[in-house]
Amino acid sequence: HYGKEYCSVSYYKKLSETELIISAQNNDFKALEELIRREQKNIFASFSYLVKKRDSVADLTQEALLRVAKNINTLKNPKHFRSWLNQIVINLYYDEIRKKNRKPECISIDETPIPLIDIKCKPNEKCISGELEQIIKNAITSLPEHFKLPIILREFQGLSYEEIANATNTNIGTVKSRIARAREKLQCDLKGYI
Repeated sequence: HYGKEYCSVSYYKKLSETELIISAQNNDFKALEELIRREQKNIFASFSYLVKKRDSVADLTQEALLRVAKNINTLKNPKHFRSWLNQIVINLYYDEIRKKNRKPECISIDETPIPLIDIKCKPNEKCISGELEQIIKNAITSLPEHFKLPIILREFQGLSYEEIANATNTNIGTVKSRIARAREKLQCDLKGYI
């Protein structure tokens, strides 16, 4: 029995996203666990560019993964998983904005940047890459809210303009305009670095 369970870990790693979703919807905990393992880095990366506070990034990531686990059975079509997941991320982000507007922001002097660089880099590459990444992250997080979300959904999550329009309840023209303006601002802000 132990051998079968041990082999099942590699079995789940080989399953497609759709197969994992269907298995998870049939109360297969290991399939759900693998699905969450695959998604956690992307969700964390998205939140790290959406919100400035490191504690908030971790909390929002954990809440998003918890919602996936609790609500996977509500997903009617596994092919729409990406849109469904991004809607969870967007809703949590909007909740965070509303919460932030209700209370003053406290900044910790102990807070350090969230590393998203490849840990296999050589030390000098890691240093340069880390500094550049922080500069890019600062440029993205300083974008106005209505530019930040569409550019992150497009560039980091790979959503189409139509999917972003649906997720943010705006029209495609507005989405394209906001992404173009966000790119323009980022190019201007990062001109001396990239």
